[in-house]
Amino acid sequence: MEKEQVILVARKDPRQDETRFDSSLNELRSLAETAGGEVCRVAVQNRDRIHPATYIGEGKLVEIKEMADQEDVQLVIFNDELSPGQLRNIADKLERRVIDRSQLILDIFAGRARTKEGKLQVELAQLQYLLPRLAGQGAELSRLGGGIGTRGPGETKLETDRRHIQRKIDDIKRRLKIVVRQRDQYRKRRDENFAFQIAIVGYTNAGKSTFFNRVTQSDTFEEDLLFATLDPLTRQVSLPSGFEALVSDTVGFIQDLPTTLIASFRSTLEEVTEADFILHMVDASHPDHIEQEKTVTKLLEDLGASHLPSLTVYNKSDLVEGDFIPHAFPSITVSVKRPADNQKIKTKIEAVLKDEWQSYDVFVHASEGKKLQSLKAQTIVTLLEFSEEKEGYIVKGYIHPQHPIRSSLQS
Repeated sequence: MEKEQVILVARKDPRQDETRFDSSLNELRSLAETAGGEVCRVAVQNRDRIHPATYIGEGKLVEIKEMADQEDVQLVIFNDELSPGQLRNIADKLERRVIDRSQLILDIFAGRARTKEGKLQVELAQLQYLLPRLAGQGAELSRLGGGIGTRGPGETKLETDRRHIQRKIDDIKRRLKIVVRQRDQYRKRRDENFAFQIAIVGYTNAGKSTFFNRVTQSDTFEEDLLFATLDPLTRQVSLPSGFEALVSDTVGFIQDLPTTLIASFRSTLEEVTEADFILHMVDASHPDHIEQEKTVTKLLEDLGASHLPSLTVYNKSDLVEGDFIPHAFPSITVSVKRPADNQKIKTKIEAVLKDEWQSYDVFVHASEGKKLQSLKAQTIVTLLEFSEEKEGYIVKGYIHPQHPIRSSLQS
């Protein structure tokens, strides 16, 4: 399939850090490629302030139009969220489709969502984004055809009036409430059984799904693309001691995520706040990995999850050139493509938990098989020794301070 030709446009504030700007622009290029586009030109304007009507200067717009005419490009993507007025004015001047960073991300999400909840959330975010941008867009929308930035709710729905879209938004919110209720019931059951939850978080394309698939023998979508995973998946995993945990693979974080998406993906991100442990995956080979790490840390703080025990996994060590210095503590530097390294991660998780949990030393009679099984699966057992004299087991290990069976372990 022939890729859609794209021109990227970015405004650089003279006070902005060069590396940060380059990283954001490279990310926009990756986003455009993930959506199925091919970037043929990039236009950058150095400008202290955003032009209220056209975002960049009129002269630059003329230059971009000439560029687009020469290359026969029908889509121009801006590296920032444009106001409804700016979007209209720019499209009129360029006489072709114009989308911004937010719309591009929403478009990728529309193509990636798999579950009912994921699809509903994407559609809600797209409609909420489009609602204020409807005025005067009839002509532009009717000539959209297909292509990047047009997936999701569909052209015909977008051409209808605000009331229809508002009704649709209300309907999706109602349906999402039902899905969230079902998720809450599942969560309640999980809490009653005291299932230990590990959430894998990280910047998009850090290797979360690769690790998740390897340790859970799962087959979730795993590719070198931004936002390869959208729907939170949960599977069971056994740690080296035999301790059983649930692992969730979450949506990749990104700089400047559209606000409509943060709001509508709240329940997806809530998997993180409900977790007992955070596994923060970082692409150590990425030139801007420190900034990416900070973006995720900041989002975790915003979600109220920064207090949870965590382990930072610096992934893709096989692609790192020179010495690598970890930025966080506790951490481990690995390549999740190596089975031995995934085992090291699981061992390190247990080491971090031992520091957080309480130790115990108990005797379990041979007749208490159920209790022994519980200890093996729900605690980190470090010693299991059979005593013929006492006809039972000496068990030592570590247990979560709030675990319901902890009170029965006072020896």
